[in-house]
Amino acid sequence: MEMTMCFPLLLLICSLCTAQLQTESDNQIIPLGDQTEAVRREPTNAADQQQRFTEDIHAVLREMSASLAEQRVEISHLQRENEAQAAKLKELELQKTELEKQKTELDKLKQELQAQTAELISIKARTNVTENQVEALKRDGEVKQVAFSASLLASGGGHTGPFNTHTSLVFRHVVTNIGNAYNPNTGFFIAPVRGAYHFEFHIYAGGHASHPSGAVLVKNGEHTFIAYEHQPSYSVNSSNGVTLLLEVGDVVFMRLWANTWIYDNENHHTTFSGHLLFTM
Repeated sequence: MEMTMCFPLLLLICSLCTAQLQTESDNQIIPLGDQTEAVRREPTNAADQQQRFTEDIHAVLREMSASLAEQRVEISHLQRENEAQAAKLKELELQKTELEKQKTELDKLKQELQAQTAELISIKARTNVTENQVEALKRDGEVKQVAFSASLLASGGGHTGPFNTHTSLVFRHVVTNIGNAYNPNTGFFIAPVRGAYHFEFHIYAGGHASHPSGAVLVKNGEHTFIAYEHQPSYSVNSSNGVTLLLEVGDVVFMRLWANTWIYDNENHHTTFSGHLLFTM
């Protein structure tokens, strides 16, 4: 734009310099013979030069005016573009600010979500622990309720034995079997939990000179306590009891002592009972 403005000015200066040089040339000394001719041409040349000079000035001014108008249009256009770019830049800055604000909010939401996730995991873990504790308490409550009591015969009456070897007894008339630890089909009591258990057994038989009455409590195949009595007449009663520390799966049952007999009927004279005292 500066070059466009400078060119007409240079043109105007050159015109002025040319006019001045022409004037100086006309003022130079000429021979006497030519002075008359020069005097006659001088007014015409001065008028022509003045007219050419004026036309050059007008041409330069017109060109400068046109150039100035173009520059004004161009400046106006550039101003509009600048304003549009400034507005766009301002909008971009606002968008950037909004994006930064949204990013900050998003980071905050992510942190809150992470905290909520951690809290949820903690709550779930505590819930699982609580559920496990409830189940454990339920199991403990169930296994703590262990008790049974049974008599030898399910119906009828009579003696069992004698046999020449120790013989397992099955007490078939079950009165109580809380926890189902006693099996009336096998006569076995199987410990469902580690703990202290108390057992009692009562033996009844008729007196006989050759046949005593006796039964022994067996734990995992080993004899523990025995109830034994012998008299030749009338009835014979004997009993015993014991507290045993049992592991899970230990087996307790009764055996008829070899060469003895026992009696039972609907009055349930011969019985076997046991219950859990406490877990360990």
